[in-house]
Formats: sequence, C-alpha cells, structure tokens
Amino acid sequence: MAQQMHGQPMFILSEDSERTSGQDAQTANITAGKAISEAVRTTLGPRGMDKMLVSDAGDVVITNDGATILGEMDIEHPAAQMIVEVAETQEEEVGDGTTTAAVLAGELLAKAESLLEDDVHPTTIVEGYHEAAQLAHEAIDGQVLDEELDAELLAQVAATSMTGKGTGDVAPEVLAETVVEAIERVQDEDGVEREDVVVRTQTGASSSATEFVEGVISEEEPVHDNMPSGVEDATVAVLDVEFEVREGNVDAEYDVTSVDQLNAAIEAEEGQLQAFADTLADAGVDAAFTTEDVDDRAAAHLADAGILAFEGVDDDEARAIANATGASRAGTLDGLDDTDLGRAESVEVQKFGDDEFAFVEGGADATSVTVFARGGTEHVTDELERALGDALDVVTAALDSGGVVPGAGATETAIADAIRDRAASITGRRQLAVDAFADAVDVLPRTLAENTGMDPIDALVDLRSRHDSDGRAGVISEGQTGHVDDPVDAGVVDPAAVKHEAVESATESATMIVRIDDVISSD
Repeated sequence: MAQQMHGQPMFILSEDSERTSGQDAQTANITAGKAISEAVRTTLGPRGMDKMLVSDAGDVVITNDGATILGEMDIEHPAAQMIVEVAETQEEEVGDGTTTAAVLAGELLAKAESLLEDDVHPTTIVEGYHEAAQLAHEAIDGQVLDEELDAELLAQVAATSMTGKGTGDVAPEVLAETVVEAIERVQDEDGVEREDVVVRTQTGASSSATEFVEGVISEEEPVHDNMPSGVEDATVAVLDVEFEVREGNVDAEYDVTSVDQLNAAIEAEEGQLQAFADTLADAGVDAAFTTEDVDDRAAAHLADAGILAFEGVDDDEARAIANATGASRAGTLDGLDDTDLGRAESVEVQKFGDDEFAFVEGGADATSVTVFARGGTEHVTDELERALGDALDVVTAALDSGGVVPGAGATETAIADAIRDRAASITGRRQLAVDAFADAVDVLPRTLAENTGMDPIDALVDLRSRHDSDGRAGVISEGQTGHVDDPVDAGVVDPAAVKHEAVESATESATMIVRIDDVISSD
C-alpha cells in the first residue's frame, strides 16, 4: 500500500501484503460468515441430518453437534472463524444451542448485507441489532414457564436436548432420567457442581446398557495381578506418593566389596518398599489410588497385604475419587490416619473386552458421580457422549440460570413477534435493522419446519397464527413429518439461558463483522 507525500509515493505496507476495503471487504466477510452458517443449518432440530467429517489422517467423526462440526472443519477465513467462535462460546457457556447460534449469526449477516445494499450505514445496522437483541432478551424472559423445576420437567429439558442426536437404540426419554438423577446427586443449596458429573464411555454393548454410577469409574488397572478384584466396605486412600526407593539429592557412588554388603543394600531397598504396604495396612486401607508410579516390588508387597492399588491416576480423577469417598489427598504416608481416608461401599474391577475399569461406588461422602455410556461402536459412543454432555449442561443451565422456555421454535416465534411490535415505535433507519433482526430470528423455526419435512412458509404462517391465538406454538416432529402445536404439552422445552446466549453471541459476532470495512493481510 502506498500514500502520496509531496508528490512521491511512500510505502507503508510490504509488497506481500493484500488489502481489501470498502464494500468488497464487507461482502467477502459476510459471504464467509453465511457459508459457515449454511454448513450446519441442515443439522438443526430433532430431524436434522448428520455430518461426516474426515481428517487428513483418516479419522472419522459423525455428528450433528454444531460446535463439533465447526471445530473439526479446517477454516482459514478470519470472518468465518468468528462464527466458529460463536458456537464455541455457546458450548462453553451453556453446553447446547450451538447450531442455533451459528445459524442466527449467519442470517443476521444475510439481512445486514441487504441493508448495506440499500445504503443503510453499518453503524445504524449495529445500533438496530443491539436494540433488537435487548428486546429479544425481554421476550425470552417473558416466555419463562411459571412451573417448578421438578424431576419431570428437567427430564423434558434433557430429552429435548438429546432428541435427534445419536443415542443409539435407547430413547432420549430413558437417558434423560439418568441425566437428571446424576445432576440432582451433585446439587446442593449453592447450585449444581457440573464438573462432579463425568461421562465415561465404553464400546461393546448397546446404548440401553448406559447406567448411572454413584461414584467414580477409573480407567487405571490394578498394579499387580494378585491383588483382589474387589473390596466391599472399602477404606480408600487417595495419594500423591511415589511408591519407589527414595533417592538422595546428592550424586554418590558406593563401593560394594562383598556379597553381604550387596544383600544389605537389597534388604534396605526391600524394607523401604515393604514399609509402604505396612503403613497402608496398619491404617486399614483396602484400596489406594496414587497419581505417581508404583515400583513392581512395592506392588507385590501391596498385593501380599491384600491392598487393591492403582498408579498413574490423573489429577482430575484423583480429585473425583477423593470427592466421592470423602478422602483427603495425601502427599506423604507419614502420619496417615483415619481423617485422611475415605469410605466406599465397594471398589470393584470390572472387565469390558480388553479393558478393565475400577468402579468406586457408594462413597460415604459422595459428591462425584458418573454416567457410564455404552455403545456398539466407537462412533455411537462418541456421539452418545456428546449428547449426554449437552443434556447434563442444559439441565444445569435450567437449574442455575433462569428456568425453561417453550422449545420447538415457539420462543423464537415470540421473539420475532415482540420485536416487530416494538419496531414501529423506533424512528429512523434503525427501524429497518430492528425489523431485519426479527426476520433473521424467523429463520430458526422456518429451518426446524424444513428439516422436519414441512413446508417452511406454511409452517411459519401457522406458527404466527397459533402464537397470536394460543400464546405459544412450535414445530413438533412426528414420524416422518411434523405439525404445529403447543410444545409444552409435547414436553419440548429449553433452558432460557440457551436462548439468551444464542442471541447474545450471534448478535455480537454479526455486528463485529458488519463493522469491518478493511481487511489487511500479509504473508
């Protein structure tokens, strides 16, 4: 790029730099954003289609989860990456609604493009969109159901989230009961400790074998074959201790001149290793989990003492086992006493194919639980894990962040209607942007209807009519098609937090892209 100075060109950017400005920059960015949105649009709703994503290494992911799809795609365009960030933010904040947020962002960009072609200034569009977003938030709050968040309603939230996702041969309603049971187990007066619920997967059985485990499942195997395969009414130690011969801090060489000296050195080492087992046995420990390594000879001594031990437990798993059993993580065996130890109804090693898992169940102070998901293939278990994770997140969001609203596009219909009602009172060209925002929101119920097999225009007209007469109406999937009905009666409900986050993140990204009129890139 060059500027004229006293009649002479002055070069500011390198020759390798590229610059796109004005309408060309806006068009390129908006087109990229819309392309990403369109890539996931067909996955929206209970009848949405899946995508198969194949990496350069041949790894295959089959899913209709928006965040997973966009995360796996190799996207280079910076504006397109901003739409990916929308899905990532949605996933991090509330765990679901990623496709909704990405589709809404893309449609806001499409409407903004039309406004720009009509000479509406980008700043006016941004102001109008932010005003409309505020109206959308108010409309969402107005749709919150005045009902107690009991187990039945929470199960509907979970089932709605999982419907249309890969749950194998088991209905979402069945898995939803497991999800609610897990969340209620880690809920207290301060809210839900979502991180205390872990989803563990294992292939080799149908999805219907998925179960709730009141405790933790460790992937580590016993450190010695002669250890017991299970312990009832177990005393549990969670340690950050290395079960190996202690080494000095100073480099030294020892001159061994006789067999007696060698035997004495070996006996000293064995004594150290035996002491580990003796200390745990004296403390009454039945099962020990350590984040460090266990020497093979120490493992043999532990097996002789009848102690079930596991090594190399990762930090998160150690924390979960401590929470589940009421144990305190100990960094040394010196002074180990009853207050450091936890309790569990059972610690049992179970074998699944070639893999072994340690089930730590029925902890005396259990605040960590596990959903053990099964599936016939790795692809099934991967998608089931994503579905269960989303369901756990939305139930948490419903409990912690403002209740639930009608699903199936009913809340989006209410949002668009509320924005249009207020748009008439807005003066100037901002009114055009506010109206455009309402039209963009309409793409969500329209897409739901289209993916369900309904005529999208007829469905949208029917939705608006039923909304005006009955107060709420959504697209209910039924068999190979769908119909317009009350989603609450059909048990289709979403957390209000999911709707709020989708509006917020989609608006922020769309307005940021619209304001860009200059793109400068360099090699």
